[in-house]
Amino acid sequence: MNAAASNTPPVTAVGTFDVRFEPAEPTPAPAGAPAIARHGLDKTYRGALQGHARGTMLSAGEPQAGEAVYTALESFSGTLDGRSGGFALAHFGQLDAGVKELRVVIVPGSGTGALVGIRGELQIRNEGDQHHYVLTYRIE
Repeated sequence: MNAAASNTPPVTAVGTFDVRFEPAEPTPAPAGAPAIARHGLDKTYRGALQGHARGTMLSAGEPQAGEAVYTALESFSGTLDGRSGGFALAHFGQLDAGVKELRVVIVPGSGTGALVGIRGELQIRNEGDQHHYVLTYRIE
């Protein structure tokens, strides 16, 4: 989040989510080029963020070999700390030599309902089969 954008202090929201991936669909690529796969995703959020999200993920590389990348957009609808509305999240993930990097941001200008003006970042942590999130946000 850009601290210069607002004097509103950030709020932290925590919880868990379930995700279901639809089977991968290959995207057209030139002969001899690496494959790019498209996956639909469906999420259910619990905790401070409660609701449902749908999205699309594109991935490339060889995750089993420790080298891959993904990008995704998801559209959330529900409540955040009791405020009803929605927003979009953009994911940028990389696995390079087995080292993971992930950045998930709220798409600026995507807030609806009581979430208009929302900005922030989402962190994801996995423990076994359970996905945990920490959303740091502000509403301007």
